[in-house]
Amino acid sequence: MTQKYSTFRKYGLQIRQLAYVLNFSSYVNGFGKMAFFGLLLFLSLNSFAQIPQISAGIDSTSIKIGEQIKYQISVEADSTALVVFPEGATFNPLEVVESLATDTSRIENRFRLLKEYYLTQFDSGSYTIPQQRVLINERPFLTDSFQVEVADVVVDTTKQKMFPIKPAMDVPSGFQIPNWIWWVLGILIIAGIAFFFIRRKKKRDAAIKQLPPYERALFELEQLDKSHLLENRQTKEYYSKLTEAVRRYIEDEVHLRAMESTTSELIHFLELKKETGELKLSDQTITDLQVILQRADLAKFANSKPDIITAKEDRSKIEHVIIDTKAAIPEPTEEELLKDEEYRQLQLKKKRKKKILTISLSGLVLIFIIGTVLVNTNGYTYLVDLFGGNPTKELLDGEWIQSEYGDPSVSIVTPRVLKRGEIDMPNEAKEMLVGNETFIDGNLEEELYVVLSTVRFREDVKFELNTAVDGVYANLEKKGAKNIITKDEEFTTLEGVEGVKVFGTLEMEIPKKDRSINKKYIILNFAVNGGFQQITVIYNEEDAYADEIANRIINSVEFEKPTS
Repeated sequence: MTQKYSTFRKYGLQIRQLAYVLNFSSYVNGFGKMAFFGLLLFLSLNSFAQIPQISAGIDSTSIKIGEQIKYQISVEADSTALVVFPEGATFNPLEVVESLATDTSRIENRFRLLKEYYLTQFDSGSYTIPQQRVLINERPFLTDSFQVEVADVVVDTTKQKMFPIKPAMDVPSGFQIPNWIWWVLGILIIAGIAFFFIRRKKKRDAAIKQLPPYERALFELEQLDKSHLLENRQTKEYYSKLTEAVRRYIEDEVHLRAMESTTSELIHFLELKKETGELKLSDQTITDLQVILQRADLAKFANSKPDIITAKEDRSKIEHVIIDTKAAIPEPTEEELLKDEEYRQLQLKKKRKKKILTISLSGLVLIFIIGTVLVNTNGYTYLVDLFGGNPTKELLDGEWIQSEYGDPSVSIVTPRVLKRGEIDMPNEAKEMLVGNETFIDGNLEEELYVVLSTVRFREDVKFELNTAVDGVYANLEKKGAKNIITKDEEFTTLEGVEGVKVFGTLEMEIPKKDRSINKKYIILNFAVNGGFQQITVIYNEEDAYADEIANRIINSVEFEKPTS
């Protein structure tokens, strides 16, 4: 029973009940009853017109394993109705492959909503799609259930073509970066950060040292003013830096061992310089310097703590000592100027060497990081081929050439043009032919060897492709191949020309190198338009680039449709 009929029956029962009640109302005349019945009927039909109509259906009741059923739910409801369709696992035991968007259309003053699902099942048997619950204005409505038969796919193994068993092959494990590389990389990064900060500090110190002695001394006094040592009552450190600035200046400008001398020794040396006329200092300047150095000795060694005002006065006097000493030094001679220039050039050379060493080390670290990333993402072979070069990779990445060869013509794409060549053929075989052509690129000793041969037979010669395929193995052995592993299968070009593909591995003796090389080979054999066409590609077994080249060549073979 449909949802529409059930609703109509319910409202009909309500009308009859009301009519029964009216029969007991004797004081209502006949005309009033008829009018009241008419009103009830109008209201009932109007209410029925607003009732949602729901239907469901499927496009098939029997499918095969894996096939899909289209399940539809149709709802006709008022334009203001809120409709919620079922989702999720409500269709179990069938699986929902796809749930399409709801399609909406208008029917007069109502909307028609169509929801479609695609269901499937991967086990054979009889299944029931359960009733689905649709909510309309939060009121539930149920659809009908459906029975579905899922049938097995019959496979006739007696008619299935059998293929030779492929030999076991070792699958190389994926490349993994050793753990020690991550440790080394982490150490290098930490070392690089530490080197950066140490290097920056050294550069800053070197920049200060490269200042002329006079400018450096005044700069050190300015830094001392910004140090807040006096505010923190660090008198000992304050006087140490103050006297260090003036002693270093005297040592650099006057060329005395001021940093290592005691106070009395330094004053004695300055007085000697004054007496000899090498330094024109006033007695007051020497006295001021002596008093400040003695006070600094007491602060450093006797734990004396001069007051802040005295310390600031000493700082001001030291600046005057430096200025007076600068004015008291005579102009340098030409010989002294030459020595200074030689020293400056020597320092520039050292700086350049240091800069070159730093750049070289940074470059090595950068190369190591880039190499590690490339190996991790593309493998070690890619890195070797990128910097060391690989002939087959160059062929693969180079410009390829499409051309037609032989008669009947064969169109093929190759990384290099095939050159005309010759193959040995018995006289008996030559008598069966109208003509033959051979085109070759490379040789068996190289990474890639490509041969394309076309043969046209006389009309009275009966040619069988399978016989020609059997001769492939003898031809390979004749060329020096051994330990040949052979497989064959049908091959169809993109245009639908059918042939036989012979492929496998072999071991090729290389007399010039006195060793053997493991190679792969692919040989396509066709019998098109009264002729025989053969395309041979032989390449090194472990060369991934050559393997890609071979597959690209084989898949590019094209013929014209054979004539009937």
